[in-house]
This record gives sequence, structure tokens and C-alpha cells, in this order.
Amino acid sequence: MEIRDMPDPTAGPGQVKIQVKYAGICGSDLHVYHSGIPIPMNPPVIMGHEYAGIITELGKGVEGFQVGDRVLSDNYEVCGICHYCREGYINLCNSRRTFGYWMNGAFAPYTLVPAERIHKIPENVSDISAALTEPLACVCHAVYDLCRIVPGDLVLVTGPGAIGIMAMQVAKAHGARVIMSGMSADAPRLELAKKLGADIVVDIEKENLEEIVMTESKGYGADVVLECSGTGAAISNALTLIKKLGCFTQIGLPGAPIAFDITKLCFKEVLLTGSLGSRKISWEQALDLQARGLVNLEPLAEAPMSLGEWKEAFRRFDAKEGCKLLLDPQS
Repeated sequence: MEIRDMPDPTAGPGQVKIQVKYAGICGSDLHVYHSGIPIPMNPPVIMGHEYAGIITELGKGVEGFQVGDRVLSDNYEVCGICHYCREGYINLCNSRRTFGYWMNGAFAPYTLVPAERIHKIPENVSDISAALTEPLACVCHAVYDLCRIVPGDLVLVTGPGAIGIMAMQVAKAHGARVIMSGMSADAPRLELAKKLGADIVVDIEKENLEEIVMTESKGYGADVVLECSGTGAAISNALTLIKKLGCFTQIGLPGAPIAFDITKLCFKEVLLTGSLGSRKISWEQALDLQARGLVNLEPLAEAPMSLGEWKEAFRRFDAKEGCKLLLDPQS
């Protein structure tokens, strides 16, 4: 990975040129930095897929938008004709190509996006919050499409990173009680989760998570687990703490094979689902949650850094310094 001088793009037919205001660093970007990502890539490519910006140019045939609109975009270029696309699961298209991996992304002053992938940002949602919509859309897919949360459910969220804190807020928006767990190194993030609505935060190195979950659930276990850490220990522990007939949704990507006791699934008849990316409706849900004040993303963002500071930003993200690191391509 390196900084390169590139010519400003020009909007072609059906395209929108966007001036990027802020672009977030994703855990997947970190996997690329460490040369370990299963997502198809087409280097050399400009990375960055979490962003918000302003339209500066409309290509021929684009309707419904105008220069000056505040926008963001979903990430996938898909075939549109396979079974998954026809059913609305574009995230599972076998021909899927991803913005920032296959085509140039948002770690640049300007980017080009097909108009059909554009979403307008609600007036009461800030540019910084909007730039974090992509991971929130992933959480919306995981929660709305892949598990069931009803008011009064006890939800265990493991891993208090940006995804975990977003998942906690979405669960709270469903009327759930939420326990957020992390390690001692996550203390600032656990404190932030508490401020943003977590009912109970647990440092598993200092407190007994099993005792707390069983007390809060009257001995049954958590109704729902949203696993956001991607660590084998957290996954194994959460399978112990989920109740019989509970719903376990894996959101965090481990990045490598892990081992766990599958008999726990059988003995408890747990519904275990994996989650990958987002659907188009997930973006509408994510923007709606922000517009209605049910999810607050701005406190997750650290002070934006310039593109020239990308190495330091990646180092901080890798070291868990802060919650969500943003780059400002205009500085």
C-alpha cells in the first residue's frame, strides 16, 4: 500500500462523481494491509469503501440527483440476474465485485460511482456519521435479516469495537436489554458503549461474564448473541452463554479457521447464522435509524486524519487506539 498521484476521474454515462468528505478504515482494509483478505481484489486499486461526500458532477443520463447533494453509496457491482441477486441478496452474488477492492474506492479526493448505488444523506445526519453508514448497514443485515430480537430479549454483544457498539444500539432500538463484553484493553470502548445505551458492560478479565448473564436471564442464558469480536474464545464462550433455542449471529470475521464445540449447537438447538456485508435495504435501514436518532455514530469517530497520515491511522486502528478511524481526503 502506498500513496500515488492519480488524475481526477470524470463521470461517464450513468456515473456520479463524488467529492469524498470522510472515509473510514475498515477491519477488512486492515486485513489487506496485512496481506490476508479473501475478498477478490484487482490491484492497483484505490481502497476505501466507508465514506460520505458531495456530488460534483453528473454523467449523461443520471436523474434524481443534482450537484451539491450529500450522498454515499452501497458497495457492490453484481450480475443482477443470478438467484441471489433476484432474491435481493446481492451480497452473495458469485460475480460480486466490491468498491475499494475491485474498482477504485474512497481513499481519494474524488471517486466515481454508478448512480443506481447512490443514497442521499438525511439532512439531520452529519458527514462524519454518514461516513460510518456502511458498517451500520452490515449490522442491519445481520440483525434484521438473520436473527430475531423482540422487546425484552437479553442480547449479549461480544466485542466492543465499532461494529459491536453499532450492534448494541440496533438491539436497543428493538427494545432489548444488552450486555456488552470485552477485555481490559477495551475499557474506553466499554465506557463508550455504556454511554450509548448498553445496559451492562463486562470486562471479562475482571468480572464473571457467565455469572452476570445467568443472573440477568434467570438461569436460561442470552436470548440472542451478536458476536462481533471474531475471536475463537469469544465464540466458544458465547455458545456456552446462549440459551436453548437461542439465536447466534456471527458478525465479526475471524480471519482464520477456528475451533468450537459444535455439540453445544445440537444440545441447545441454537440457530447459528453467519453474516456477510449488506443488502440494498440494509442501507435504507441504517440511514433511517440515524435520521430517527435511534443510533448515534458520531461518538465512535476519532478526529479525522489526512491521507498522508494513513500509516499512522492504520497503526492506531491495528493497536485499538480509538474506536473508528477516519481519513479526510481533502486535507
